[in-house]
Amino acid sequence: MADWRDCTLGDLIHVKHGFAFLGEYFSDRGTHVVLTPGNFFEGGGFRAKADKEKWYTGPIQAEYVLRKGSLIVAMTEQAEGLLGSSALIPADDHYLHNQRLGLVEVLGGTQADLGFVYHLFNSPPVRQQIRGSATGTKVRHTSPSRIGAVRIRVPAPAVQRRIAQILSAYDELIENCEQRVFVLEQMASMLYREWFVLFRYPGREKVPLVDSPLGRVPRRWSLRKLGEVLELRYGKALKADARRGGEVPVFGSSGVVGQHDESLTTGPGIIVGRKGNVGSIFWSDTDFFVIDTAYFVSSRLPLRFLYFDLQRKNFINGDAAVPGLSRAQAYGLETLVPPDDLVQRFADLAEGFLRPSSMLRRQADILRRTRDLLLPRLLSGQLAVDELL
Repeated sequence: MADWRDCTLGDLIHVKHGFAFLGEYFSDRGTHVVLTPGNFFEGGGFRAKADKEKWYTGPIQAEYVLRKGSLIVAMTEQAEGLLGSSALIPADDHYLHNQRLGLVEVLGGTQADLGFVYHLFNSPPVRQQIRGSATGTKVRHTSPSRIGAVRIRVPAPAVQRRIAQILSAYDELIENCEQRVFVLEQMASMLYREWFVLFRYPGREKVPLVDSPLGRVPRRWSLRKLGEVLELRYGKALKADARRGGEVPVFGSSGVVGQHDESLTTGPGIIVGRKGNVGSIFWSDTDFFVIDTAYFVSSRLPLRFLYFDLQRKNFINGDAAVPGLSRAQAYGLETLVPPDDLVQRFADLAEGFLRPSSMLRRQADILRRTRDLLLPRLLSGQLAVDELL
């Protein structure tokens, strides 16, 4: 470790504030996406939100359009664990640099590697320092100056690049698995849309459409309140320190936020964001734990059907002073329930797409754990890169 040196992040990088884009121009479609802390995974990495992205239709300054490979960091903790999380932008001329995010730029002459810095942000020592210096009670915030004060140890530039290459190789394998999962889920989602949105399901020729408060729907499909067909059950508080270890995934409103040694409920199951990413929907193949920023679902209906049905619900309460999802609000939403035999038939077909998806998720989890074991050892110099050659 003779070639490692002590410094601060501010010796290597500059963090630039984003722009306060005007809410009046937000839309559900457009040419550019306004990024938020919800576009980060808790462990780091870029999180696309598909049809829940926040699009912008107003005038855009070129300096706030992000380039592919740009490094951004979450400076507001929209959901627990996201503060200080970093991500690399996946595409050119598509994403906008919002005010709650910092754009990380390497200082000239420092010979710092941006890929190495990306992994530094996602290491426990750096995250702990960022959180420790943050301000705010309900929602915590950091700043460029506080990020710059974080103490680190860095090796020579060549070693930085090698460490980044090793960790990024794991990231690429994980992303490949996740892309294949996305394709399989899209196939199941398209089947859901064909049957239960467009009403192009098997046997539809024999079923007339009738009037309902939702428009014309197939006869004998029942309009129900969500509270009649499912229960949203509360998660339990679990300190961040207790989410490091074990085999059980821990879910919050941003998805998996750690591992625990005990489950809260049996899987498979559906998780619904309650605070932070309100109304976000996640699936767990295995037994799982849910923290108090989310609910988990109990229902007599097949969960494979509900997983797609719930993604179409608008859980956002625009009148609420504090963003959050109350059970009373959710239970009051209306949902269209098809006959049991059709729902079960869909669930069986969807399982054919989603069973291999589950296997890919497990592969990604194994890769992620291996990477997360290597990351602190490589970034501290405890494991030399030549030991992995």
